[in-house]
Amino acid sequence: MRDKVARVRGRLPLDIEEPVISKTEADAWPIMWIGFTSDRHSRLDVSDFASRKIRPRLQTLPGIADVRVFGERQPSMRIWIDRAKLAAYRLTPQDVEAAIRRQNVEIPAGRIESRAREFSVLSQTDLATPEQFGAVVVRDSGGNLVRLRDVAKVTLAPASERIVTRFNGNPSVSLGVIRQSTANALDLARAARDEIDLISKTLPEGMQLALSFDSSVFIEESMRAVFFTILEAVALVALVIFVFLRNVRATMIPLVTIPVSLIGAGVLLYGAGFSINTLTLLAMVLAVGMVVDDAIVVLENIYRYLEGGMSKLDAALKGTREIAFAVVAMTFTLAAVYAPLAFASGRTGRLFTEFALALAGAVVVSGLVALTLSPMMCSQVLRHEPRHGRLFNMTERFFSRLNNAYRAGLVRALDHRAIVIAVMLALGAASVALFLQLRQELAPVEDRGVLFGPVTAPVGSTVAYTAEYMERIEGIFRGLPETSRYFTLAGNPTPDAGFSVLILKPWRERERSQQEVARDLMPKFQSLPGVFAFPLSPPSLGGARGTPLQFVVMTQAPWNELQAMVERLMDEARKNPGLISVDSDLRLNQPELRVGVNREKLADVGVPVDAVGRTLETLLGGRVVTRFKRDGEQYDVIVQVADADRTSPRDINDIYVRGRDGEMIQLSNLLSVSEGVAPKNLNHFQKLRAATVTASLAPGYSLGEAIDYMQKTSQRVLPGVATDLNGQSREFRDSAGGTTLVIVLALAFIYLVLAAQFESFRDPFVIMLTVPLSMTGAFGALLLTGGTWNVYSQIGVVTLVGLITKHGILIVEFANQLQEAGRSVHDAVLEAATLRLRPILMTTGTMVLGALPLAFAAGAGAESRQQIGWVIVGGMFVGTLFTLFVVPTAYALAAQRHETFEQRLERERAKTARERSTSAAD
Repeated sequence: MRDKVARVRGRLPLDIEEPVISKTEADAWPIMWIGFTSDRHSRLDVSDFASRKIRPRLQTLPGIADVRVFGERQPSMRIWIDRAKLAAYRLTPQDVEAAIRRQNVEIPAGRIESRAREFSVLSQTDLATPEQFGAVVVRDSGGNLVRLRDVAKVTLAPASERIVTRFNGNPSVSLGVIRQSTANALDLARAARDEIDLISKTLPEGMQLALSFDSSVFIEESMRAVFFTILEAVALVALVIFVFLRNVRATMIPLVTIPVSLIGAGVLLYGAGFSINTLTLLAMVLAVGMVVDDAIVVLENIYRYLEGGMSKLDAALKGTREIAFAVVAMTFTLAAVYAPLAFASGRTGRLFTEFALALAGAVVVSGLVALTLSPMMCSQVLRHEPRHGRLFNMTERFFSRLNNAYRAGLVRALDHRAIVIAVMLALGAASVALFLQLRQELAPVEDRGVLFGPVTAPVGSTVAYTAEYMERIEGIFRGLPETSRYFTLAGNPTPDAGFSVLILKPWRERERSQQEVARDLMPKFQSLPGVFAFPLSPPSLGGARGTPLQFVVMTQAPWNELQAMVERLMDEARKNPGLISVDSDLRLNQPELRVGVNREKLADVGVPVDAVGRTLETLLGGRVVTRFKRDGEQYDVIVQVADADRTSPRDINDIYVRGRDGEMIQLSNLLSVSEGVAPKNLNHFQKLRAATVTASLAPGYSLGEAIDYMQKTSQRVLPGVATDLNGQSREFRDSAGGTTLVIVLALAFIYLVLAAQFESFRDPFVIMLTVPLSMTGAFGALLLTGGTWNVYSQIGVVTLVGLITKHGILIVEFANQLQEAGRSVHDAVLEAATLRLRPILMTTGTMVLGALPLAFAAGAGAESRQQIGWVIVGGMFVGTLFTLFVVPTAYALAAQRHETFEQRLERERAKTARERSTSAAD
């Protein structure tokens, strides 16, 4: 980048400020906004105090990248020239500038050295106060001194007032705290809050420092909600285990797996340098229902042998050996399903890497615990109960009837295999049909307790005009019962742009959600007659800001043709009720005054062209001519004509320049002024001229639908014109393609892992027939609850793929064992499915009830957690129900004959012997 800038530096004007190249994060946006107000001090004093006293203290906080001051009033020495007096004294702005530069100098004078002492000599030749600047001699005409105060008003005033910030309806200075990319937002926010408390104690009387916005509040509330969800999941899982086993001692054994697995996952996260955040905690919630599965399978098998009369050690030994292969297969399968997340591209993929590691780590640890700690605890804690209580016997009769009913139903299913296969195919087709009905978006809109309000005034509007409408928006905010505090900003990045932030009351203190408040604000914002404004929810995954839909039109055609294309596309977009606040960033109507120079007249009167240009620059734009010192800091000295003398285009004509003979010549004799329009900004995308069409989405209208509509409309309205996506729309497109690859790779990984473990290509196929069945339940649950296909539901589907295969593994692996013992395929699968019914139901119950707190989540970030919860609940419930019949049927049809290793060895030896004998006979 520096090399590229250096190549074009020679083409730039000589007197420009040197280009500054800095490296910053693309999404470097403040995580906290601090409002600084005072009812006793001027805005200049408040701003100066914020810049010199508060900002340096905040910049020392650990993890902070920068502190930006918005609405700052930088002190400066303003030289307000009276153009009439200047002309009367036959002076020009260049004379004033030269006089100030000559008399405001700072030159080191040296030192005085005596025999024993040394003195540094400071020559105070610089200027520091308005009085000193006012006394500067601009011209000496034979003893008649013309001082600066004779032709100008000298004051200490802000260098610029083109940005106006307000907090809770009062003028303020806003400080934005930006964190480093690797810093922890919660740690930085806590340190900032503590520092604000300390600073507040030292503020002058009348000044107040308050947090106007703190994004860490949402993170803390969301994490607190997830912690509570973990406790709910543990309680529900314990209830399921107890209902099936009806034994407190037996119930405690799988529950021990939960803390051990979660601690193990935490150690892995720490080793990888990851943090505890909402995504890793979300993984912990799912892990609560998943990590007990292996222990439940081991416990149930041991408990069955113990109830059959075996000793505790024999039951633990035989039960573990019998189920060990299935546990290993389930563990590796579920861990392998997250390996493809390493191939996920984009920022969204990187976000869920931590989620995957936390969940996979917990599952691996749970597998180790199930094969080591759980059998040991069974051998020590469990005991045979020769007689059980009434409650146990009643529930046992229920489970026995359920088992018998399932066996009878499975016999009928095995006798009518064609019907079962037809049902399976119908469910697979239903999953495709349901998926096509799902709306697609990047992520569900979360209730983060904050709403943004971008405002666009007509091109060419002043800051005062924009600020007036920002105050009207403040009035709208004050009328909302959900309002906690708010702040507004006008003039950034251009005078016709504004921005408002509304912070809502805590989630428990309001009845309406953030989305409902936004819907209420939309007509109120649109009713503002002089600006274009709309409420905007922050993106759930952070990163790209702005409206959800950002559709880019690119061309090599002239700008006016591009504008015509964009207008046609916007006209069609406005016809779609799902798109709100349709706008474009292409503005070709910025008002401007074009000053034409009559070069012949300039030559006649002896006025150089650059003198005219410098005069206009100084008087109309303000020119920094030197600097002065104040309280140890240096500030600009700016020469400019008074505001009252530059309110109309006619004021340009009343400016004077000096001719060849010292005559003052009015610019109206030398220039021509005309009004016109010019582009406000000219944007490029992929090195082509580009304009971006933006829009918000109506409730119930997804980002995927909006993108599809815009692409089809552009092909119809703008055939042959190149288009692309930006912002959240681009992230949505990239994440959708990346997640599809992840799901495909996950299926491939699972198949290969199972093929290696079962030493068969048929058995993994039979096991994975459960996947499309579970997808039907997952997609159906999303449709019934109003969910969408987004990154959270996609990760839920990846998790479901690993979970649902557990049932098939239990049935197929035990059926293989029974075949090796001499059973037929039919009898083996019938016996295996019947014996494994209870652990399958137990693991399904723990997973479904463990995910229910997510499905019914409330509070901060609940919208995202609900998506994963319903995918797991619906997928596991429906998938398990049909898996119990489909997998045994498919096994009976497609499974190969299984033998023990000794049987295979004996058969191979016999075959080899026959081949040798045949070869010898030949």
